[in-house]
Amino acid sequence: MRLSHALVFAAALFAAPARAETPPAPPVDVASTQAVIAKLNAYVALSNRTMRASESIARYESWANAKTGPTGRERIIYGLYSLYDVRKEIENAAQAAKDEPAMPELDAAMPGYIAAYQALAPIVTEADGYYTRQDYKDDKMAGGKALHAKLAPAAAAFKAERAKVDVLLAAEKEKADVAELAVIESQMGKNARWHVANVMLHARRTVALLPTQEAPVVDMPAFEAAVLTYAGAVKDMDAYSAENPNAFFVFESRPRSFLGKLREFRDKLQKAKGDARKGAARDLTWLVNDYNMMVSTSQSATTFAK
Repeated sequence: MRLSHALVFAAALFAAPARAETPPAPPVDVASTQAVIAKLNAYVALSNRTMRASESIARYESWANAKTGPTGRERIIYGLYSLYDVRKEIENAAQAAKDEPAMPELDAAMPGYIAAYQALAPIVTEADGYYTRQDYKDDKMAGGKALHAKLAPAAAAFKAERAKVDVLLAAEKEKADVAELAVIESQMGKNARWHVANVMLHARRTVALLPTQEAPVVDMPAFEAAVLTYAGAVKDMDAYSAENPNAFFVFESRPRSFLGKLREFRDKLQKAKGDARKGAARDLTWLVNDYNMMVSTSQSATTFAK
């Protein structure tokens, strides 16, 4: 399993009617969980690689007016970022949308997302070439203005589809995270791999509550609760590591370091009553970078575990 997320489905968590004896928990469906993770891996791979389009649009909008476009009088003209080749990821995700197990809302949203990306990508590539060559210096930004007329609506459509898919994918990943955690525990107990998955599950839940440009005010009670729960997972992993030296590769110190930074960020947010615009936002980039590094190192965290 590659997703490094996991989950036990909600139906298994409902309380049974009162009885003299509590019935045993239903067995973990390993095959079903693996099928879910395999399908989500295709979606996650496409989401990750096409994030480059979001970054490219953000770069463009950092110097050009998103509504009216470039004028040629901008102090600095950054252009855009070139995009990655995602043909394989698109093929895999398109197939996954047809495969079992069904994820009705996400499966239905994926073709629209793919179409929006495919409409945007050639425009971004054309614009990247235009600005990299600095053609605007000879045509007085005529080409940039013409490109903006195509780029702006395509970017808006892509952003809308991306936002929709992000929400649906996060929901399915959350379920898969819990299911995978249950599978690991049922097969191997709370071993090193379980602790990595557990820490990452709670880290992702915390990161999901971080402020964004669209929602800069944080739900502080929820965020504080998430930080405390994540802290418990980190302490449990550290305790396991103390009893099992060399259980983790490279990854070991990252969760606790990330926890320290989360707490510093939380303290700043508390002083600002949750409003990240009042100073805390400056730390957000570093937090996200640290989290992304933790995601990366978690993939091989137990490679050399004894």
